[in-house]
Amino acid sequence: MSFFAILFALLIEQVRPLARHNPIHAGLRAWARWASRNFDAGKAHHGWIAWCVAVVLPALAALGIHWALVFWVGWPAAMLWSVAVLYVTLGFRQFSHHFTAIRDALDAGDEERARELLAQWQQVDAAELPRREIVRHVIEYSVLAAHRHVFGVLAWFSVLAAFGLGPAGAVFYRMSEFVTRYWRHRSRLKAQPASEALQSAASRAWSAIDWLPARITALAFAVVGSFEEAIDCWRHHAQRFPDDNDGVVLAATSGAVGVRLGGEALRSAFAPNGSPSFSVAAAGAPEAPDSESTPGRDAEPAHLRSIVGLVWRSVVLWMVLLALLTLANLLG
Repeated sequence: MSFFAILFALLIEQVRPLARHNPIHAGLRAWARWASRNFDAGKAHHGWIAWCVAVVLPALAALGIHWALVFWVGWPAAMLWSVAVLYVTLGFRQFSHHFTAIRDALDAGDEERARELLAQWQQVDAAELPRREIVRHVIEYSVLAAHRHVFGVLAWFSVLAAFGLGPAGAVFYRMSEFVTRYWRHRSRLKAQPASEALQSAASRAWSAIDWLPARITALAFAVVGSFEEAIDCWRHHAQRFPDDNDGVVLAATSGAVGVRLGGEALRSAFAPNGSPSFSVAAAGAPEAPDSESTPGRDAEPAHLRSIVGLVWRSVVLWMVLLALLTLANLLG
């Protein structure tokens, strides 16, 4: 059932993606604000309570609905529920329009437009970036977005669904990533800021939750890319990035397509209209520290097409593995 739920969700998302400003994401932001406002009192245990309310309760709610549908309606209704949840939590189209617009601008030779689009996407200052740095940052942001919107969700959904927990894993993973980023954003704005204890709890939880999915994504990139180079770069250069999990994904990407990643990080900036904004599809922290570069060629627009191929081949690999497991389960 997991294979068909993922397949249908991906197909629907390709045909009719969620709009950027939609009531579901607005509701998630309201839920995260409510949890921090009512349970974040500044102590360490308060931070964990607020995090559990914001992340664990929605996952339990998704699980409860799944079990209710299984017992009272039947498996077809439960699969439709999984498709609906995956449609919200899983998908390329939640961030790929940014990637496509920047790539098209670069192909047209309009570097100024590419800088503007990158700044709007990540709320960073990209005014002085040379062409190769535009491409490098687009690759890094896009790969991390693909990991968090697609491969990480697939990993948690597939594992928990195998134990009869339905779409709870997808909700758990996406909510954990979302609240970590959102509470950091709110604190930066100093508008109902989350306490240091809450941000620390969310960051520590997210690091643990993303540990295995990041390595699964890196392994998938290695399998469908240049395997030996990806594994070598993963082993020797992942520590060059400030975040351990992100470093594993980016290092494997660098080796898989032979592109140099890492270097000076972009600094956060206000949105073009003069007010801070929060992008649901943002892939990085508002203030990311610099990192050291990996080996490889300087990033060029041709590498963007290589990244698209790498990501889609990884999706096909995932789907083939899930199809084989589903077939083995049916035959067994």
